[in-house]
Parts: sequence; C-alpha cells; structure tokens
Amino acid sequence: MSDLAVRDVQAASSHRQRSRIGNFLRGRSFVAFLFTLPLIVLVSVLVIYPAFYALHLATLNKRMTQFVGLSNFSFLFTRETFWMVVRQSCIFAVTAVIFKALIGFIVAHLVNAIPDKGQRKWRGMLLIPWVIPPALSTLTWLWLFDPSYSAFNWLFGLVGIGPVPWTGDATWARFSVILVNIWYGAPFFMIMYLAALKSVPAELYEVAAIDGATFWQKLFYITLPMMRNIIAITTLFSLIVTFANFDIVWILTAGGPIDRTHVFATWAFRLGIQGGDIPLGAAVSLFMVPILAVAAIFILRDVNKRSERM
Repeated sequence: MSDLAVRDVQAASSHRQRSRIGNFLRGRSFVAFLFTLPLIVLVSVLVIYPAFYALHLATLNKRMTQFVGLSNFSFLFTRETFWMVVRQSCIFAVTAVIFKALIGFIVAHLVNAIPDKGQRKWRGMLLIPWVIPPALSTLTWLWLFDPSYSAFNWLFGLVGIGPVPWTGDATWARFSVILVNIWYGAPFFMIMYLAALKSVPAELYEVAAIDGATFWQKLFYITLPMMRNIIAITTLFSLIVTFANFDIVWILTAGGPIDRTHVFATWAFRLGIQGGDIPLGAAVSLFMVPILAVAAIFILRDVNKRSERM
C-alpha cells in the first residue's frame, strides 16, 4: 500500500514537472529567448571574446611569448603621453556629446513645431550627416581644412581674415575633430529627441497653457522630465561611441600635431599596429573600459531610480 502511494506521489511530481517544462517552452519567455539567441551569439563572438582576448594580450610582452602581468599598464602610467591621451579623450568625448545633445535638442524642437506633412523631408535632410559613412564625410571635411585649398580660409579671406591652421595647430586641430564629430553625431540626438517629443501627451501642454505656463515652464516641468530617460540613454550610447571614435581623428589629424589630438583608439593603433607592440596597444584600449563603466553606472542608476518612482 505504501509502495503504491509512493509511486502515485512520484507520478504526480513527474507530471507537474513535465507540465512546468511544457508551459515554459510555450511561454513568452522562451519565445523571446529564441528570438534573442542569434543576437546573444553574435555579441558573444564579436564583443565578449575579443574583449577577453584583448585582456589576455595586455598581459604579454612585446613578442607575445611571455606573461608579464600588469607590466604594460604600469609602464603606461609612467608615460606623459598616456596621461595627455586620457585628458584629450575625455575633453573630446564630453565636449562633443554636450554640444551634440544641445544641438539635437534644439533642432528636434524646431522640427517638431513644423506641421506633420512637412516634417518628413526635414527629417530626411537633417539625417544625411549621420547616414553618410564617417570616413567618407571626413574626407570632405579634410578638404575644407586643407592648409592650401581650404574653403573656409577662402571665405575668411573674402572678409579680410587671415588663414586658420585648422590641422596644423594643436588647439585648432582639437577644435576641428570635435566640430566634425558634432556634425556627424547631432542628427542621431535629433531623431531620438524628436521621437521622445512625439510621445509626450499633448494634453499636458494644453493644461499648462490654460494655467498660464510660459514656454520655459513647459520646458522644465513637462518636456525635460518626460524626456529624461531618453536623454540619459542617448547620452550614454553617444559617449561610448565617441570615446571609441577612430576614423574622424585618424583621417583629419592622425593624432597630430605632435600627438596633440590622439584619443584612445588612435593611440592604441599607433602603438599596437604601426609600432608593432600589440600588447601595449591592447592595454591602452582597455583603459576605456573603467571610464565608460563609471559613466554607465551613474547614468543607468539614475534611470533606474526614476523608473522605480514611476
């Protein structure tokens, strides 16, 4: 009798387990996992594996035959050029992202104020800088900055202003690469902010107008609070992309003059590929990780706090 009861309990337990497995396989979570599986595999192959391999390379000597631990990192700490690259990378990324966000926010409001029928062509035209491959558009900017045939200097000459050494002077070279990065990235902010503006309920503005709210009051008490999550995520994404930027800086200045415009990506390329010291170049590139990790933690923590309050 007891054996029969045990078998009944085991059969019921097995049935419940099969039922759970069946429900899981038919559930939304499993279907979502199947849809995201190709992306997970792609990220693992193209991101996670190269990241760990770069970490492995950074612990080897120049010939990649001997494990040297953290020697490459400690060597970089003693080089003045490294700290100059850190400063330049931070200035380049932060300045470019701030101006891209500001310009994108203003342009998004201007486009949003246009009637719906006319918005499509403006969105298309304003997205052109972001759609064109950066290397191709940067070559056009290189011609505009050319010391002998600069179109900008020609225009300045018409009004009596002397030529500007766009890529020959360190200050102007930094300004040039930041300017091109802003021109390329501002449309991305514009389209993201425009989508966020479309999601703000029009009733909020109508109620605010009835209460006599000014434009600035609507901006600070309705628009910005409703867009804060989009602003934070867009800023984080752009910060990551800008920090890792290579083509704009390399095509315009190649890190010059005298290494004054190098960022992490270009200096890692100079040391690792052109200099033949791949482990040292890998060590340079890995320094972007803690900087971006700190920025991501602060931004995402703020986003999570606002989501919990909502």
